[in-house]
Amino acid sequence: MLDDRARTLLKTLVERYIADGQPVGSRTLSRASGLELSPATIRNVMADLEELGLIASPHTSAGRVPTAKGYRVFVDTMLTARPFDLASVEDAATQQHLREQLQPDQPQRVIAHAAQVLGNLSQFVGVVTAPRKASVFHHIEFLRLGERRVLVILVAPDGDVQNRVVFTTRDHSQAELIEASNFINAHYSGLTIEAVRERLKTEVEALRGEIATLMQAAVQAGSEAADEGAEQVVIAGERNLLAVQDFSNDMGSLRKLFDLFEQKTQLMRLLDVSSRAEGVRIYIGGESQVVPYEELSVVTAPYEVAGQVVGTLGVIGPTRMPYERMIQIVDITARLVGHALSVK
Repeated sequence: MLDDRARTLLKTLVERYIADGQPVGSRTLSRASGLELSPATIRNVMADLEELGLIASPHTSAGRVPTAKGYRVFVDTMLTARPFDLASVEDAATQQHLREQLQPDQPQRVIAHAAQVLGNLSQFVGVVTAPRKASVFHHIEFLRLGERRVLVILVAPDGDVQNRVVFTTRDHSQAELIEASNFINAHYSGLTIEAVRERLKTEVEALRGEIATLMQAAVQAGSEAADEGAEQVVIAGERNLLAVQDFSNDMGSLRKLFDLFEQKTQLMRLLDVSSRAEGVRIYIGGESQVVPYEELSVVTAPYEVAGQVVGTLGVIGPTRMPYERMIQIVDITARLVGHALSVK
């Protein structure tokens, strides 16, 4: 546990480093912290913080910079982000910009605009996952293609049609397939794939063998269709990183970042983790495997439609980012995206 003096000095150091981008020395800390401490005392406290792994001393400077662990302590215990009030005079320009950009419209346009808004307001990179579509049984048909080969035709409530060829353990006549589809449509129509899967766990023994087999095949086909249509991530503002001092002098870091945006796989894993958390979350590079690069921090929040989390959005930038402002931007954008997507 840090005492009040150490907490104040750590908070001051992180805030000065975020603002200036330069290692913070004892003299600067003495002036900025408001503590009446001798330079020797401050150096002793800095040595303690360094021993705890909260700050580090670059080889080229006598000053200190925060570590990933130091940023985490700062974010978790010292950050006091004020509510982002859209109605306030101070945020009037932001209010108008957000409301204009996030008008209820086609979902894909809302998502694209949200990524641009996040990138523009943060001056870093905005990322948004498109809403997940719940795979729902509305209507299902089975068509015999040959011995032990069946075409499963899944029709969603919005008219979207997915076809899958499945292989069954035994041959089924077309009459059996029609009977099975009629039973499934009568008893499972309107349920999501996951809901059907859960019901099958308890009902499969009570179902006739051929119907149970075809139901399981249909659920598998529905799950594969949902995976193929899984959420996509929209990215905006990558070029903003070219102007970030922390990256502009290191082409190796920039290349790694642009590879991350190009591949998107790691981003999707990160955003998937974020969608299972409540409210705004901050991930700091170097503290875990969640964020792949030490130079990066990610601020995310899930967004909801009809009370259900359907996607995630966030800002990607350097660990030396103004976290308070990023929290505000991400929080209000998540709420406005949810609102825009909820309006019919």
